[in-house]
Amino acid sequence: MEINSNLSEKALHDYKLVRMAIDNHDQQAYAELMSRYKDSIYFMLLKMVNNRDDADDLTIEAFGKAFKNLHQYTPDYAFSTWLFKIATNNCIDFIRKKRKNTFSIDKNFEGADGGEMSIDLKSEMLDPEEKLMKKEKIRVMHLVVDKLKPRYRRLIELRYFNELSYEEIATELQLPLGTVKAQLFRARDFLYQILKNSEEHL
Repeated sequence: MEINSNLSEKALHDYKLVRMAIDNHDQQAYAELMSRYKDSIYFMLLKMVNNRDDADDLTIEAFGKAFKNLHQYTPDYAFSTWLFKIATNNCIDFIRKKRKNTFSIDKNFEGADGGEMSIDLKSEMLDPEEKLMKKEKIRVMHLVVDKLKPRYRRLIELRYFNELSYEEIATELQLPLGTVKAQLFRARDFLYQILKNSEEHL
């Protein structure tokens, strides 16, 4: 593949790492690509969403999407340009979805039939049926998580069942923050694959 002669030394090094990741499934190459850009991606996303946890999740998602589609990257331009574009587009989608799901409880809004509807605020207490459904979802989720390898299972449990932050998980497991984020991305990917192939639906 022809490489753009205008690429900087840094961009050429990135391309070597990309090739190592694709051709040799080199985990170290993936890790180095992530460590080179995770901070700058995170701070860019933090400016866009103004929420640390969302920025953390979106950073992992950006690398996840980039690594999944790494074979589509071409050295016509720098890897960093391609990565930042993925991160930005993913973040814009996230913001759009968030806005779509947010509306004021004080205003009427248009229903599916074109008529005006107001929001009827129900008690925050779940009714018995909802409680049962929530309990069942959690039970199924635990069953699926149990199928993961122990280290990935522990990460998912700490993040989603115990609701710990990335920093708290890193302290708990005595792992570097970057390792926690990278492994949590893989754990979520495995979880998604299991859920997708499972006959049990949440």
